Amino acid sequence: APNQPPPAPPNLPVVFLPNKPELEPKAVDLLKAMSHKLASAKTLSFTSVAMYESPARTGQPLLYTVKSDVLVKRPNHLQIITLGDGPASEFYYDGKTVMAYTPGVELVAMADAPDTIDAMLKAAYHQAAIYFPFTDVLVADPWGDLKDDLKLAFYMGQSHVVGDTTTDIVVIASDTAQAQIWIGAKDHLPRMIRATFFDEPGNFRHTVEMSNWHLDGKLPKGAFTSAKAAKAKRIPFAPPGAF
Repeated sequence: APNQPPPAPPNLPVVFLPNKPELEPKAVDLLKAMSHKLASAKTLSFTSVAMYESPARTGQPLLYTVKSDVLVKRPNHLQIITLGDGPASEFYYDGKTVMAYTPGVELVAMADAPDTIDAMLKAAYHQAAIYFPFTDVLVADPWGDLKDDLKLAFYMGQSHVVGDTTTDIVVIASDTAQAQIWIGAKDHLPRMIRATFFDEPGNFRHTVEMSNWHLDGKLPKGAFTSAKAAKAKRIPFAPPGAF
């Protein structure tokens, strides 16, 4: 319509990144130690509480929370049981098949899957828009996935509050995002990650806290599939709204 002002440009944050990567050795050493600790464990279990902001009708952020209990058996088994501010969900991967199950409505999406966690996570994202905020913890080589895109990494200091322990705080940035990572000073396990994305209007914060860590423990038999989910009504393994 005439005489209306043009729409306001997106409220994108101002970002200052170095022309060449600037990676402090201490920050790199801490990231490598965390990566080695995670990658060398044959089994992992932990609890994740993710908090993310999304705009309200006023344009100001609202906070949503999602809690997930995670079991990992490398290289190709994963279980994620999730409760959140929306419907509960369950995710199973046994090295051959993935199942995304919504118990409240008895619906399940199933698909053949690649034979590694890394490849499966990529396929689940591209085929069905499935993403987990702790993906960087699950992959076979966390440092390997990070290093090529880093433009900035520096050591911020220590916290004695996060995770009820002493953590070292590392800040990293790429062309697309910035993250703070709180890493256990003694056990090298990630306790919290807080990220912002440079192309997201509103500069909203995405935070995931990780606790109740157990490495190389015995996992429940049959944890990576579900007979109940397999009997639920099938829906396509596709992004929400695609069917």
